[in-house]
Amino acid sequence: MVTRKVRAGKSASPPQTPAMEGSALIVVEQHGELMDRVVTILDQARTNVLRAVNSNMVIAYWLIGREIVQALQGGEDRADYGSRLLAELSESLKRRYGRGFSVTNLKYFRMFFQAYANRTPEIRHKPCDELSELDQASVLADLSAALEAAEALKGFSPNLSWSHYRSLSMIEHRAERLFYEIEAERCNWSQPVLERQIHSQLFARLLKSRDKAGMLKLASAGQTVERPMDVIKHPYVLDFLDLPDAIQLHESELEAAIIEKLQPFLLELGKGFAFVARQHRVSSESQHFYVDLVFYNYLLKCFLLIDLKIGRLTHQDVGQMDMYVRMFDDLRRGDGDNPTVGLILCAERDEVVARYSVLNESQQLFASKYMLYLPSEEELRAEIERLQIEVEQLAGTVSDSETVEKSSRERQPK
Repeated sequence: MVTRKVRAGKSASPPQTPAMEGSALIVVEQHGELMDRVVTILDQARTNVLRAVNSNMVIAYWLIGREIVQALQGGEDRADYGSRLLAELSESLKRRYGRGFSVTNLKYFRMFFQAYANRTPEIRHKPCDELSELDQASVLADLSAALEAAEALKGFSPNLSWSHYRSLSMIEHRAERLFYEIEAERCNWSQPVLERQIHSQLFARLLKSRDKAGMLKLASAGQTVERPMDVIKHPYVLDFLDLPDAIQLHESELEAAIIEKLQPFLLELGKGFAFVARQHRVSSESQHFYVDLVFYNYLLKCFLLIDLKIGRLTHQDVGQMDMYVRMFDDLRRGDGDNPTVGLILCAERDEVVARYSVLNESQQLFASKYMLYLPSEEELRAEIERLQIEVEQLAGTVSDSETVEKSSRERQPK
């Protein structure tokens, strides 16, 4: 007879049967699924708590800003009085609540209230996409006045942090500020992304190709993508590529840098773009042609072909892109796709070539300048104004003498 020794305090485990092993496996699987569900619940709850805290702080800072504005308006009309009052308030708040209440931050609260004085101190639950349509009759009115009737945002977004609203508060014009607020909420921009879009003058660059109705819609409803022109910018700012001046650059280096920094390049391209290929071959019966970059826009349901040019735009560049688009439509375009769009990104756009080529009237071919550095606000506005003058002259709305006068003013040193 064989006896099994059992350690003190422990009983012998019975042998595992196949049925018991299967049951244990089921328990492990159920535990994993249960754990995943519980983790999801807890993560969502923490996200909701953080969002609620953030939303309440946004409202609190708005209310603090209102109190500061009212106190300064009701106090002595001297600059040193306001500075002394803010300094004393800052010291008292820091003693009670700790960091976060410097004089600079108190000034930010005041600026926040002044920028959004027409809002109600609440967190809205109505998505931006539900903004009411504008009365087209108001398009002919002044942009700021028309926005008074179009203002549908009453509270503050639960998806935007205090850092977002602090950046937005520094934008002077309300139409521009509203555009960035809508886009930041709709596109889930982080605060650094919002800052870059503001500094790169996204709003001004998108306004370039729009009429008054389009300008008002852009300012009150954000960027809507309904036609190829809606996604084209003038110019494109590619400062994130960290490349030298175009004089020292080759097109292959520019292309490689874009592929390496594809995510920020997609952000600069705009809404709805997905990368398809680089150096995409399109072949005829006798030759092979290679498109630098190919993207697809799921909002427009069409391909976008990009040709990179280091130098100035030429009529050969336009003819080549026209051929690429026609070949791509013939050989690659699917049944559900809209006509292919071609974009020539060049270091310098030649308006004479644009005027007397198919670019002038085509709804599918575009040429835009790119900039390898983040320009100052003055530089970018001057560039946009220069392009606007050339477009207006082409349309016959600006006389030659006015154009010469404006251009000479731009060239004068400041």
